[in-house]
Amino acid sequence: MPYARFGLQTLLLRSLDKLDLILITDTSDDRQKLERVAGNLENPRMHRLQVIAEEELADAEASVFGPRANLRNFRHGHPCWRKITDPLLIGGPGEEAVILDPDLYFPNFFRFEPPPLSGLLLMWQRPNCLLPAEVVQAAMRAGIGLAQQVDIGVAQWRTSADLDWLDWLLGKLGGAALPRAMHVEAIVWAAIAMREGGGYLDPHYWLCWRRTPAKRILRKLGVSGRWVLQSEPWHCIKGFHAGGEAKWWLGEIQKQTREIANFPEPGKVIPFVELTPAVYQREEARKRAVRRLDLFKLLR
Repeated sequence: MPYARFGLQTLLLRSLDKLDLILITDTSDDRQKLERVAGNLENPRMHRLQVIAEEELADAEASVFGPRANLRNFRHGHPCWRKITDPLLIGGPGEEAVILDPDLYFPNFFRFEPPPLSGLLLMWQRPNCLLPAEVVQAAMRAGIGLAQQVDIGVAQWRTSADLDWLDWLLGKLGGAALPRAMHVEAIVWAAIAMREGGGYLDPHYWLCWRRTPAKRILRKLGVSGRWVLQSEPWHCIKGFHAGGEAKWWLGEIQKQTREIANFPEPGKVIPFVELTPAVYQREEARKRAVRRLDLFKLLR
């Protein structure tokens, strides 16, 4: 909530599209807290907003997912995984959904990209966030294609997944034994991307925070998060995914005084690129080399 309210406020103020917003949360107590916070935000465009707790979709889960045990187990795993399952329960087949992380910040007036006729649109980032490694390896052993360099801050999807295939996929990745890790979500999105098609959102418009070595050093030297964020190209961003520690600085950049730009035009869509075993092995070897050098500890 300390950072999500800043992202939600910018979405309500700066989206030029009229939105039907659904906030997905865990418990009824959480729902009441979210409703209070959302009710105090500025909403001059009168976007529709409702909050749904996990248990409120229990009947829909039983009806839509039925006997598909892997899908039902996945829904009750890590809370982030419900960004995949719950849109399938809320919307009708093929209905457009724009799925947003709570640490998305919208610095300018904008429109979302036109929805794909099929497949999905995801953000692009470096380096890839496909982990844990054992789940990626399980996918590759099963011959499951994965898109590389995906970031799941934004996913535009017509909720048209083949539920039998999705249940099969989750079983191949580990089923009920899947590690309850946030980033498993990215692996599942990457598999859906290679099966259904689509592409990456324009990374100039849809930017993912990257904690580069230079930024680590600045923070180590005591430079404030607000100052570090000022280096981002705010004048041309539609959506900024403030991953990692950057989400805690969103309140500070709210105080920046600058001219708000206007981006109603669509960005380009870049075709997905498959993560091959050879590329994945090179990336993992590079990570191991960095760990041996203890670079991450030096710059932590």
